[in-house]
Amino acid sequence: MTETAPAVRAAGAAAPGGAGGGVERTGGLWADGWAQLRRRPLFWIASALIGVLLVMALFPSLFTSVDPQAADLALSGADPSPDAIFGRDLQGHDIYARAIHGAAPTLTVGLLASLGTVVLGSLAGLAAGYVGGWGDSVISRFAEVFAGLPFILGGIVILTTFNKPGQIVGEVRIITQVVLTIVILSWPLAMRIMRAAALEATQQDYVKAARALGAGPWRIVGRHILPNTLAPVLVFATIQFGVFIGAEATLSFLGIGLRDPVVSWGVMISEAQERVADIPQALFFPAAFLVVAVLAFVMLGDAVRDAFDPRGR
Repeated sequence: MTETAPAVRAAGAAAPGGAGGGVERTGGLWADGWAQLRRRPLFWIASALIGVLLVMALFPSLFTSVDPQAADLALSGADPSPDAIFGRDLQGHDIYARAIHGAAPTLTVGLLASLGTVVLGSLAGLAAGYVGGWGDSVISRFAEVFAGLPFILGGIVILTTFNKPGQIVGEVRIITQVVLTIVILSWPLAMRIMRAAALEATQQDYVKAARALGAGPWRIVGRHILPNTLAPVLVFATIQFGVFIGAEATLSFLGIGLRDPVVSWGVMISEAQERVADIPQALFFPAAFLVVAVLAFVMLGDAVRDAFDPRGR
């Protein structure tokens, strides 16, 4: 009897449809989430739009050979034509060329702000959720200070402190300042998401078992807590990418974000606001690019959330 039991167990495990194949083997959260994700049309539509935007940002010469800084005042406000399919703005710039080249700074701000927010917020949330007690209280109260700052007011205070209105600032410097401003004002939300996930993970049996076996804090966090808390942060980062693109446009529209000589969709909208009635195309086309980009990342975030949230299935 003792010799045949292993053979029976092996036969049952090897036969998916047999008597011993009642236990279905899965590939874990990430494999299961990807299987769910790739069956969603929303994911592929959003991915296609984002793919086009990324190619546009990385290789603008594939879409236009016109210099976005080239201006001809004699053609100010010209209607769409074969030479400028989106028309020209107040300074005579080709709106199509500027919209194409505006993808890179806009997406750069969204990407760096998302990465910075997720990294800073996740580290703080992991520390708060794992340490608990007074450490959790200190980190949470510190985060609430930043969470209580209105985004627009905070952005105005921070950016005007470093730059006076009308001051000429280098492209790298102003992009860095805008990214840091968004990160400073947005990281508490990522911290709360990670903290909640870490608090839940620390109560699981596998974490308690690791502690009982003598695993150190770094090993517990790196091997057991972090891999099981990344899904909600990934969803947050995907959605916030689109939100931060809109935030950059808002700050640029107010004249405190990106500014000339940087070409971004927010800068184009800011430049067009004074002559909307006379040159509506100068506002419409960059706004359309902005809406499509924000919508694509929000759609992708919704698809990722539905795929990686078991409670939504």
